Amino acid sequence: MDGVLNIYKEAGWTSFDVVAKMRGILKIKKIGHTGTLDPAATGVLPVCIGKGTKKVESFMADDKVYRAVMLLGVTTDSQDMTGEILTRSEVNLTEQDVREAIESFIGGYDQIPPMYSAKKVRGRKLVDMARKGIEVERKPRFVNIMDIGIDDMSLPRVTMTVTCSKGTYIRTLCHDIGQKLGCGAAMESLIRTRVGRFKIEDAVTLDDLQKLADEDRLEEVVITDIF
Repeated sequence: MDGVLNIYKEAGWTSFDVVAKMRGILKIKKIGHTGTLDPAATGVLPVCIGKGTKKVESFMADDKVYRAVMLLGVTTDSQDMTGEILTRSEVNLTEQDVREAIESFIGGYDQIPPMYSAKKVRGRKLVDMARKGIEVERKPRFVNIMDIGIDDMSLPRVTMTVTCSKGTYIRTLCHDIGQKLGCGAAMESLIRTRVGRFKIEDAVTLDDLQKLADEDRLEEVVITDIF
């Protein structure tokens, strides 16, 4: 089998877990995902198989779309609600205040990667250092926020759809919006709804994949028109 599978990553799985499970289901070793998705996050994770692994980097460069819930008035060490709460504050803001702050991030900006991330500094993963209480300086990385749509605003929560470039951390975006508003913010939940051409409505779960493999119907979901 050569191509790509549009996998729906469920909560609790790391991207590495997904690849390991797929090796068992597909009985092949040559598998590579196209960019990590946090364990608590769900959604689209394109996974390349066989000769399709040659396309991993090109898929990693694709624009991405996320649906996120941002919680104002709280900050955490991981910038999402899986981490330790650092501060809590009142949210005395109007919806217009919040809307203007969010929309000010549309365009390009220099984003500092969070410590709780898979990014490496001097050969070591930031998350491994963070778990030991070590914080190191991180160089900002230019990211492009093409669009932010506000789907619902029920303060202190805001649900938004973000279209962005490769390498954007949505929890850091939430954190940065909170800093601009002066009350702090953390990401409460995250769903990746699209990676390039791959959409969430077409994604298959690992359970789906196992059933298709058992029924010898994998060709129904392996996308081969990528070469």
